Amino acid sequence: MCTADGGRGFLGSPRTSQWGGETARATPSARRWLAPPPFPHSYSSAPRRGGAQSRLAPVPSRVRVQGGPRAMASALGAFWLLLAAAFLAALLLELLQAPCAGPGAGLFQDLTRYGKTKSGRGQRPAWLRLLDVPKRWFSHFYILSVVWNGFLLLLLIQALFLSRPFPIWLQDLLSAIGGASQNQDVGDKHLSALLVLLLLWLHSFRRLIECLCISVFSNGVIHILQYCLGLGYYSVIGLTVLCQVPANVSNGKDLFMQICWYHILGIMMYIWASVHQHRCHVILANLRKSKSGKVVSLNHSIPFGDWFERVSCPHYFAELLIYVAMAIIFGFQNITWWLAVMFVLFNQALAAVLCHEFYVNKFSCYPTHRKAFIPFLF
Repeated sequence: MCTADGGRGFLGSPRTSQWGGETARATPSARRWLAPPPFPHSYSSAPRRGGAQSRLAPVPSRVRVQGGPRAMASALGAFWLLLAAAFLAALLLELLQAPCAGPGAGLFQDLTRYGKTKSGRGQRPAWLRLLDVPKRWFSHFYILSVVWNGFLLLLLIQALFLSRPFPIWLQDLLSAIGGASQNQDVGDKHLSALLVLLLLWLHSFRRLIECLCISVFSNGVIHILQYCLGLGYYSVIGLTVLCQVPANVSNGKDLFMQICWYHILGIMMYIWASVHQHRCHVILANLRKSKSGKVVSLNHSIPFGDWFERVSCPHYFAELLIYVAMAIIFGFQNITWWLAVMFVLFNQALAAVLCHEFYVNKFSCYPTHRKAFIPFLF
């Protein structure tokens, strides 16, 4: 990567002019005009596949965009927007009771419901039951996330602190799905991306431990497409973080000098939401356990305590807050991440509405003051 400051690129390779000479050997005026602008995830000026050197048109450094991050068109942004729109449509259809009749009603309900909300719909066609997988396979999502996003986190740490390049295949992938990178001069985005990817990995690790050691799964099922969506989600979410990393990176040893107030706020909100989500998962698990910790029942009961006093699905609400906290760490202005948050919002809201409906229909004494998803609002 060639930039005007004459330093080292994101991957630690010497910066070169378009004629192959190092910019450090050029005059200041030559460096200013020869240095092409940073391109998204083209972190090195080293030869690519086939030995061909990337040829970038020289652009004056003074035309580089200044100011806050700007939204750029990308396949990744379109992906999150499409998913968010699909789940918003499903949520609205459910709230309007539109799918109650019609030839596609059964399939719609099968694709949007899982676990207890699916089992409460009565007998389902045999061909639909063939597409079921156990709900306990939720743990596969977190196994994938711990391994894959942990791998991406390791690569990012090596790039920031050891000047090791991302693999060529990863550079190509990020360029393909990420489109144009956002403002290259915002140095604290490197710290933001590192913090978000670390917190995402910690979240997945905690959820994996909860699935394996705390949660008590019944014989509930999920649709195979829901299962594939979960695997795809945790495969893409880490790449979404890396796509927010600008190409020109300063010395990683000075990274934590870039810390801002919104990093602190986001981390505090993340911890707060994670603690409450964990408590809610423990409450749900204890409904099926004796005081000694032995599983005694797989039936459903009314949960009480912590945020359950306000909403039927506080663990879903906490999930939303966790991703909002990560958006705060990105400085509030990262459009791509907010699109991912929109998907989480509508996805969790749909699940909460269906779960709330199940509780209300099953228990005549269910607390009437509880909302489904967001305290006092929804």
